[in-house]
Amino acid sequence: METTTLRLGNGSVTIDAALGAPIQFTAPDAPNRTFLLDATIPWHSVEHAWGTGYVISDTFAGRWSTPASIKTTPDSVMTQYRVGDHLAVEIERHGGDVLRETYRFRNTGDQPMRITSLGIQTPFADLYPGALDALSRRVHAHIFTGGAWSWVAAQPMDGTGRILGLTVREGALWGYSVETRNTTTISNARGHLVLHVTDNARNPNAFGGQPVIELAPGADYLLSWDLAWYENMSALEAGTRAPAQFSSFSATVGDVITVHTDRTVRAEHGVEVRPTQEGASLTSRKAGNYWVQIGDDARTEVLFHEGVEATVRKRSAYVLDHQLSNERPGLLTHAIVPVDTTTGLTQTTNGWSDWSDGSERIGVAIMLQQALLRGWLDASVDVELDGWAAFARTHLIDADAAPRRGSQAQHSGIRLYDSPWLARFFLLRHEQHLRREDLDLAARLLERGFELGIGRFLTIGFSEIVVDVAAALTASGDQTRAADLREALLDSARHFTEIGTNLPGHEVAYEQSMVAPLLNLLIDAHRLSDDPIFIEAIRARLPWLAAFGGPQPHARLHGVAVRHWDGYWFGQRRQWGDVFPHYWSALTATVLLRLPEPLRTDQTQALGYAILRANMANYFADGSATCAFVMPTSVDGVPAHSADPLANDQDFHLALWLQLEADGYASLA
Repeated sequence: METTTLRLGNGSVTIDAALGAPIQFTAPDAPNRTFLLDATIPWHSVEHAWGTGYVISDTFAGRWSTPASIKTTPDSVMTQYRVGDHLAVEIERHGGDVLRETYRFRNTGDQPMRITSLGIQTPFADLYPGALDALSRRVHAHIFTGGAWSWVAAQPMDGTGRILGLTVREGALWGYSVETRNTTTISNARGHLVLHVTDNARNPNAFGGQPVIELAPGADYLLSWDLAWYENMSALEAGTRAPAQFSSFSATVGDVITVHTDRTVRAEHGVEVRPTQEGASLTSRKAGNYWVQIGDDARTEVLFHEGVEATVRKRSAYVLDHQLSNERPGLLTHAIVPVDTTTGLTQTTNGWSDWSDGSERIGVAIMLQQALLRGWLDASVDVELDGWAAFARTHLIDADAAPRRGSQAQHSGIRLYDSPWLARFFLLRHEQHLRREDLDLAARLLERGFELGIGRFLTIGFSEIVVDVAAALTASGDQTRAADLREALLDSARHFTEIGTNLPGHEVAYEQSMVAPLLNLLIDAHRLSDDPIFIEAIRARLPWLAAFGGPQPHARLHGVAVRHWDGYWFGQRRQWGDVFPHYWSALTATVLLRLPEPLRTDQTQALGYAILRANMANYFADGSATCAFVMPTSVDGVPAHSADPLANDQDFHLALWLQLEADGYASLA
C-alpha cells in the first residue's frame, strides 16, 4: 500500500494514498500504539476506513469511499466524492500542530434535499485481544455527541501516554452508531464507531432528537473538527471549549443541579429551570433522565433519581411480585428469574445461561437480604429468603460446595464468579439469624473456590467477602480457618502483583470487571498486611481502571466504564452495542470509595458517588428495571438508544452500594 504522511503535533497521520484517508495516528511517545483498527483485524474493511461514510435522504441513500479525485500537498490532502446524482462530498485534511478535517456536503441539484442520516466512520482501535495487548497497544474511545459541544477522546488503555482528542469546531454531532457488532466480534471488540450529524432516518428521538439537514439547491453543510494530542484528560476537556459547567449530572429528586454558563438553558418537560446570575439551576420532582439544551447548538442529559432506600423498597416489591418462579415445583418456586417488564411474564432459561435462575440473579437475592437487615422490608420476606437459601443449597451449589450457573445450567460447568456472590448471601443470612450453618457454608464456598483456582482468577466481590467471612469466623472462635482464608487472599494478591500486565483472560479477554476486582484484591491485601508493595501495585494499576470511563458531561457517561456486550448476553433483544450505564460500572465506584488513605482524594470520592448515581437510571417508578440501556442511535443499522425490556441482573448495583454503606465506605445520601 502506498502511503503519505501528515504532521500531527510531534506525531503523525499515515494516509492511504489511493483513498486519501487516514489509516493510522502515531503518538510521539508510543509509536507502537494503534489508535485505529488496521488490516490485521479481519473484520475491518475498506468501507469502514476513517472519514468514509454514508447519507440517507428523502430521495436517495448512498456511501462515499473511493474518491473521484485526490489532491495532495506536503501538508494537506483533499478528496472529492459523489453520492447519488446530486450530493457532492469534499473532504480537506490539513496537518500541523493539529489535524483539521473539514467535511463539506453540497446539493448540486436543482431541488431541495432533506438529509435524514449522515454518518462518518471513525474506526478507533477499541478492542481487547487480551490484557497485555490491550494495555500496551489499544485505546478506549470516550464519545460525547452534544451538538456543537462534541468530542471524542481516544485514551490509551493503560491510562498513560498521550490522548488523541477529536473536537468539533464547526457544525454539530448529535449521535453515534456502532457497526460490526455481532457474533463475529463477540465481546472482545467494540466494533466500528460512526459519528452522526444526524441519524433521524433510523432513530429520530435518540439523544434528545435527531435533526433533518435541509439543503437548498447549491447550499452546503459544513462539519469541521480538530484532532490533536493531549497530555491528559484535563487538557483535552479544556480544549473542548465547553459552553457550560455542571455541578453534577445526577441528583436526587428535589435536589438542585447548577449550571454555569452565559447561554440560555432549556430543559425537557419535567425539569424546572431557574435562571441565576451564574447560569441556571435545575431540579425535578419526578425521577427520570432529561435533556438539557445549552444555547441553540449544545445538549446533554441529566438524571434525577429517587433515594436509595425508596428505590430498594420499590425494586424489592417488584421482584417479589413479578420475578419469582411461583409456577415451578418444589424449591424451584423460590428462584429469582428475569422478567419481561412490558408483559409481566417471567423469562424461562431457554438453555441461555444469562437467563438462568442462578449466577448474576444472586445479586437480586443479596439486595433483598440487605434490605431486610435494614428493616426496609416486611418480616414475611425472611420466609421467602429462607426459601431462596434452600433453593440455592440444593440447585446452585453442588455437594462439594462448587457453584452451578442455575438449576438447569449444570451443562455449563462450574463458574467461579458465583462463589463469592453465594458466600455473600449466606454471610448476610448468618448476620440475620446467627445460624452457624450459614457461616459454615459461606466459608466452605470460598475454601472450595480456592481449591478450584479462584486465587488465580479475578472474581467480582471476592476479596471483600473473604475478608468479611474471615472476620466472622474469628468472631465465632474459628481462628485457624479465618487465618487460612486471609493467607490464601494474600497469596492471590502477591501472585497478581508479580504478573503485572499479564492478566489471564476471563469471560471477556480484558475488561473493567477484571481490573476492578484486581484493585479491590490489592486494597484488601494492603489492609491485611500493611505491606507497601500493595500500595505501589494499586498506584500502578489505578490508571488502567480509570481509563475505562471518560469525563463526558452526561448523566449516563460521566466516569462510567464502557461495556458493549451485555445487551446481547443479558437482554431480551439480543442487541450488541455500548451499554450506559451498566451496573458493573459500579465496581469502579467500589474501588474509588475503598482506596487507602494515601491514594484517596476528593476527586476519587466524588467520581465514585457519580458512578453510583448514574446507575440509578436503570430503575423506574413502578419498581421495574432494565438490564441494559443500549446507547448508540443504532447498532448494525437496527435502532437502539433504548432500554431493554428485561429486568434481569441490574440490582447488583444496589447490592454493591448497600454493602459499601454497611462497611463504612459510602453513605446512601
